[in-house]
Amino acid sequence: MNCRRNVDSYKFNEWTGGSLRIYDISMPIYPGMPVYKKRTEKQPHREITRNYEDGVRETRWLLDTHTGTHIDAPAHVIPGGATTADLDLSFLIGSCRVLDLTAANDRITAGDLAGQPVRTGDFILLKTKNSRAAGNEADFIYLDAGAAAHLAKAGVRGVGLDALGVERDQPDYPTHRTLLEQGIIIIEGLRLIEVPPGAYQMLALPLRLLGAEAAPARVVLLDIE
Repeated sequence: MNCRRNVDSYKFNEWTGGSLRIYDISMPIYPGMPVYKKRTEKQPHREITRNYEDGVRETRWLLDTHTGTHIDAPAHVIPGGATTADLDLSFLIGSCRVLDLTAANDRITAGDLAGQPVRTGDFILLKTKNSRAAGNEADFIYLDAGAAAHLAKAGVRGVGLDALGVERDQPDYPTHRTLLEQGIIIIEGLRLIEVPPGAYQMLALPLRLLGAEAAPARVVLLDIE
């Protein structure tokens, strides 16, 4: 597989004869927001550079590329790997499936995924107890290497988790490597508390930062009834 190249819900009527529900599953970005394991160096900073003195307001933001809801590209762990600007957007726009893993404790294992509706080509979003938490806990539920291997063997095109990391600084980052070395895109920092399990259409667009190993993204799900 080559990957190169607080939830808001709104209801709209008359979408191809039915209705469309849009779930915004992205974290808001602001100074003081939840960051990975509460590490202060990852906090975003905002500077007001013009404040209507001449009729306009402008701000300057300093952001870690792994701020809030963000997409990890292979370059995150693979020297010379694809960056976020290299990613094929067809991997990030299209069908996805939300799985209910709220029964999982500490980590998601291959056993937790057994029997879940995972198919080749799916983009899998994992809903866990993390979605009920603030988002910066050090003991968040993560995806272990065995579960990552299970998903890679199933041929998924991407994996998203409702934590600011897909693993907790495991030595050599086996979960990241298992997925990214197979060209499987990772989305971290999702907010899925209000999203029922099931199939959706997803739009996940990273900022077009040239040379970046990760980038903040706005991720939405479309539920066409």
